[in-house]
Amino acid sequence: MLRNKMLGAMAAATLIVGAPAIAKTNPRVGGAAMYPTKTIVQNASAASNLTTLVTAVKAAGLVDTLSGPGPFTVFAPTNAAFAKLPAGTLDTLTRPENKSQLTNILTYHVVPGRMTAKDIAAAIKAGGGTATLTTVQGEPLTAKMMGSKLVLTDAKGGMSTVTTGDVMQSNGVVHVIDTVLMP
Repeated sequence: MLRNKMLGAMAAATLIVGAPAIAKTNPRVGGAAMYPTKTIVQNASAASNLTTLVTAVKAAGLVDTLSGPGPFTVFAPTNAAFAKLPAGTLDTLTRPENKSQLTNILTYHVVPGRMTAKDIAAAIKAGGGTATLTTVQGEPLTAKMMGSKLVLTDAKGGMSTVTTGDVMQSNGVVHVIDTVLMP
């Protein structure tokens, strides 16, 4: 009897120790593995579909900030999202004389704290169908569910859908989006 209890306890301990093997893994972004031990900038730099964002973050001088302790929730536009901007917009924004405007747009994609999709969904439910997320830039984003998709509406009424959520980072969480948000 005692032997059976000990074997049962050992089996339970093995399941607990082995739990990370069956735990949800971080999604891949742009074909690259995303590691929860790396920073937002380190992971984004590895993703082939976030190269435009990384270039913009460098041009705005935000690398050190987004490599810092955070935590941050980043809504990361893909290269395809940036390609939706009017022709020449990105080239204009990444010029040194437009650094403050670029910084304004990029920090509009960042919310202080670590908000997972579950946290945002809970805020939407508590808000009766919408949640207001205050960005680092200072202006709000509106979050709502459209079917099973998390959709953000920016200050100009533009809408962006989260295509990959809950990409955990050492200093926050990234949600990949399909359209650049505009303050």
